[in-house]
Amino acid sequence: VSNAGVGMAGPLECQSLAAMQSLMDTNFFGLVRLVKEVLPDMKQRRGGHIVVISSIMGLQGIVFNDIYSASKFAVEGFCESLVVQALRFNVAISLVEPGPVMTEFETKLYEEAERADYSRTDPETAEIFTKLYLRNSRDVFTSLGQTPEDIAEVT
Repeated sequence: VSNAGVGMAGPLECQSLAAMQSLMDTNFFGLVRLVKEVLPDMKQRRGGHIVVISSIMGLQGIVFNDIYSASKFAVEGFCESLVVQALRFNVAISLVEPGPVMTEFETKLYEEAERADYSRTDPETAEIFTKLYLRNSRDVFTSLGQTPEDIAEVT
């Protein structure tokens, strides 16, 4: 089971390239490293099941989540491409892509976003992100968010 991930939200021009690369290293290459480790043994045994917990943002990008969405799209493409080869060896790959989930993950993401420096973007974009996106996104999570238990039950 792969469930590792980090988030990133905010105007693109406020994100450092190093932070973007770190996110991709965890969200995408972390999964790749895991699969490279377990797949050969599963293929040799001719059986296994890899479960990947990803995000709905691997199917649809959401404003101000550019890099996070890109990492989840990469996970989607990787799993979809690998599944045909894996099935030949009786290895299943399940990709779980929940929508909003109420966890510390989101709480930390919002706290970081509220403390971030938006001086590298234009005032209009900074205001849209801080006044509209953050407030409304929090409301969406509060009203529509799933619990980790909901995800575990479905998975």
